[in-house]
Amino acid sequence: MTIFCTVTNDLTFDQRMLRICTALAQNGYSVELVGRVLPHSLPLDERAFRQHRIRCRFHKGFAFYAEYNLRLFFYLLRTRYDAVCSVDLDTLPAGCLASLLRGKKRVYDAHEYFTEVPEVTGRPFVKLFWAAVARVCLPFYRHAYTVGPALAAVLQKKYGLPFSVVRNVPVAALKNDAGRVGDAPVAAGTWPADSSTRKILLYQGALNEGRGIEHVLAAMRDLDGIEFWLAGEGDLSARLREQAQALGVQDKVRFLGFVKPADLKRITPKAWLGLNLFEAKGLNYYYSMANKFFDYVQAGVPVLSVDFPEYRALTAQYEVAVLLDRLEPAAIVSAIQRLQNNPEIHERLRQASAVAARVWNWENEETALLEAWAGVWGH
Repeated sequence: MTIFCTVTNDLTFDQRMLRICTALAQNGYSVELVGRVLPHSLPLDERAFRQHRIRCRFHKGFAFYAEYNLRLFFYLLRTRYDAVCSVDLDTLPAGCLASLLRGKKRVYDAHEYFTEVPEVTGRPFVKLFWAAVARVCLPFYRHAYTVGPALAAVLQKKYGLPFSVVRNVPVAALKNDAGRVGDAPVAAGTWPADSSTRKILLYQGALNEGRGIEHVLAAMRDLDGIEFWLAGEGDLSARLREQAQALGVQDKVRFLGFVKPADLKRITPKAWLGLNLFEAKGLNYYYSMANKFFDYVQAGVPVLSVDFPEYRALTAQYEVAVLLDRLEPAAIVSAIQRLQNNPEIHERLRQASAVAARVWNWENEETALLEAWAGVWGH
């Protein structure tokens, strides 16, 4: 069976789709991941599956989405496959129409609550448009999955479509000789030579609106012995660099730029604390289950997170995080200083991460993915 998965990014940094496509390919499927090429896209690495990037004249706004879906539609008309998996609403029109015309299977992968992302919620016409895309296309779907149980319940109620759960968890950091996840504790973070004795706060992901980064920069004024690393770029890249300068904390902040997944795996264990600080801007963040949360845990790094439903449930299972009930600089400073002044609490979180890492990993989670796809061929 041949599966085409479609996204609107350039594939290079999409760890979630790289894991999903690799797992499907390693379990007997022929897989192609389709995205787009950007002006500064890096060459693609060799993978266990095929990769194809569509070239567009437009790179943002309605013109981009219209052009990309049109080009994707014609690509799907002339290529061979058995199923199209549309990742989020922005690739759904092409996937839905092409698969209907060709009588192929179709699957919807809701990576996020697309009509509730901050970039959409404040723009009524844009939100209305994507809501219309879902209303028109999703009645033709019988198979879907998303990243967490809370979001699955919300989407199932909204669209009347059953959603399986495939969590966005990383590959296990440690395995024993039999290939199973090992029992050894995750090693503590080690500090790079150029960071002196400062403990590293790490944010990994897009530098976009609603990620709480501005609050962390403001908190850095009152934090001693701390260095803030940001791995990623985004819409706020320039503004955040300017803010760091304006606050006078530029010597304690390092913008690492885009970091490839393989390099990020070497950087994350260096951190003392991982940041997962979404703002309550739209239901997408509120119901999120971010991959960075699990990446920190897999690296043995305690997490500072917002107290949203999914993270509260995870922390109730394993105490791997400190949860903030309000996102503001003073609360961030207080939580971090508490960990600085009570190293036994930090160690307890780190040890809990070692245990959770043996459960929250892709080797365990890919079973849910394979079961979801087995259901596609079953009926």
